[in-house]
Amino acid sequence: MRLLVTRPAPDNERTAAALRRLGHEVVLAPLLHIEAVAGADFGAPPWSGILITSANGVRALTHHPRRGELLALPLLAVGTSSAEAARAAGFADVSSADGDAGDLAQLAAQRFAGVRHPLLYLAGEDRSGDLAIAALTVRTVVIYRAAAAQQLPSALGRIDGVLHFSRRSVETYLACGGNASGPAHYCLSARAAEPLRAAGATRIAIAARPDEASLLALVTPKP
Repeated sequence: MRLLVTRPAPDNERTAAALRRLGHEVVLAPLLHIEAVAGADFGAPPWSGILITSANGVRALTHHPRRGELLALPLLAVGTSSAEAARAAGFADVSSADGDAGDLAQLAAQRFAGVRHPLLYLAGEDRSGDLAIAALTVRTVVIYRAAAAQQLPSALGRIDGVLHFSRRSVETYLACGGNASGPAHYCLSARAAEPLRAAGATRIAIAARPDEASLLALVTPKP
């Protein structure tokens, strides 16, 4: 199949490589550009740990002047990819919830039960909500934002399917004139698929779990 990947860089290149290994032709159209928020305010230490729901949360730390204060803290990531990004960014104590935000909150409740100091949630400006964990204080720090593209690449040609990794990228795809009813749409979550359904799309498949491997499984050739 000829597939359009709307995921932001640099993760889109990894997704494209995996799809090509499966025999697909890939067109990259990153519809969101990730920007670090300069001077994101962490507040005063001490902190008990770090929470991330996206690899972009730790990537945005790269040039933050207070990055060194956080690296020794335990970090809980929503999934495998974000955990790998945290280790690459210099965090040593990293655990993955291997799920969604709810799984991350449950893991944090277990790992940090009884701590007195707040957890730092390194979040994006555009998100479905903040993390709420019973008996724990979570400080949400907006450390990155996603700027939307204004148009799709010209002369896309025939597209058999589109991979969507977030609701925001779906909304941007449609705002840029992306075809809802023609290609098949492979979505990371039911929430991401909602704007497509509202636009009249019927060929929608949703990943069994909110991770890249489950999304790729939707387009894996059957034996």
